[in-house]
Amino acid sequence: LVETELGLGHGQAGSLFFFVASGYGIGLLGSGLVSHLLTHRFTIALAGLMGGVALLLISRASSIGAIHAGLVFIGVFAGFYLPSGIATLTELVDRAHWGKALSLHELAPNTAFITAPLLAELLLRYFSWRGSLSVLGISAILLPLLFLLFGRGSRKRGELPRIPLLREVLSTRACWVMVAYFMVAIGSSMGVYAVMPLFLVSEMGMDRPWANAWIGFSRILGIVVLFISGMMIDRLGPLRALTAFMAATALFTLSMGILPGGTAVGILIFFQAGFGICLFPTGFTLLSLLFPERIRGAAVSLVILMGFLFGAGVLPPAMGYWAESFSFASAFAIMGAVILILVPFFRRATSRFNLNRSEGGP
Repeated sequence: LVETELGLGHGQAGSLFFFVASGYGIGLLGSGLVSHLLTHRFTIALAGLMGGVALLLISRASSIGAIHAGLVFIGVFAGFYLPSGIATLTELVDRAHWGKALSLHELAPNTAFITAPLLAELLLRYFSWRGSLSVLGISAILLPLLFLLFGRGSRKRGELPRIPLLREVLSTRACWVMVAYFMVAIGSSMGVYAVMPLFLVSEMGMDRPWANAWIGFSRILGIVVLFISGMMIDRLGPLRALTAFMAATALFTLSMGILPGGTAVGILIFFQAGFGICLFPTGFTLLSLLFPERIRGAAVSLVILMGFLFGAGVLPPAMGYWAESFSFASAFAIMGAVILILVPFFRRATSRFNLNRSEGGP
């Protein structure tokens, strides 16, 4: 709808996510400073509050440049949240249950994948896209107040992002392996999700309401699989879980691009979404085990920053521009093939990690 009203092409529409990714990167880099000043608890509340303000600003925007600025603003405060969220979970939950706890944490974005298109369709029946953003913004401002009233949070402060601290993280081999891993994880979930409405409408011939509904329903399987993934991570270990989930995600992404017919693609969307989201609790568990608490926040910030810039910033517009010349289906096929080729690399690279040294460093 926004694409049509503003006269944007597929590539330009996909590039809107680049501005969120850019702001997200800035927020991740500054998260250590903010959490050091406010504690993790109040950083989480600030992120939600200002995210709502950003939505209200976008709803009032009169130009594409103003919308870009608002999207950067949203990304900045979203970036503040993640390191503090992971730090809070790993503080409040026993290490033996980190896999299950992080899987439950990932229910939030996965549920948002379900509710976002459905809620968008519902709001657009009664409001313009600007009015819909206003409703969401007001709701987002109210939610942090509930967290402050009923949530425990962490009273600890984050580490300041000093140069020696960042150098310590970046000098480890584990950091760069995890950067590559989260490029795959974010690209195969958020990246695919970002272009899926365009794919279903422009190539599969679905009506917009049905496409949004189908995308939302496709994420239901992810909720079920996330519960199972938490138990698998804790029982089998994150390394075996990583191999299984990445191989499954690659195969389903590849199949979406090569199998003909809307019925087959519609079914595959469910499985691709369900297994792709499981890469996140696996990755966050590995990050938490690889890096001690002292540098864990900096590690999460740097790894997710670089992974997000590619997976949610570069990949969606790249697939959009590719689809203008070729097709989204071929983009999915290439992505799935590349991920499948990378599975042995990640299996070999991660098997060398000593996950028992999380209190001493990677």
